[in-house]
Amino acid sequence: MEVGTLAIVIAVISGLASFFVGRWLSRGRREKKAARERAMAEAVQSRQVRRARERREQR
Repeated sequence: MEVGTLAIVIAVISGLASFFVGRWLSRGRREKKAARERAMAEAVQSRQVRRARERREQR
């Protein structure tokens, strides 16, 4: 049974579409995870490091 060129093209296009739709749908979850990890990293910083970061952000 021979697989035609059209079948291969359709398979590649549907694979790419699936990949990009999955990335688009998981965007919010990835952003929440990054924010949670950033908050955890900031929570363990010393007071001196936190204040230095806050001074940099105010500029």
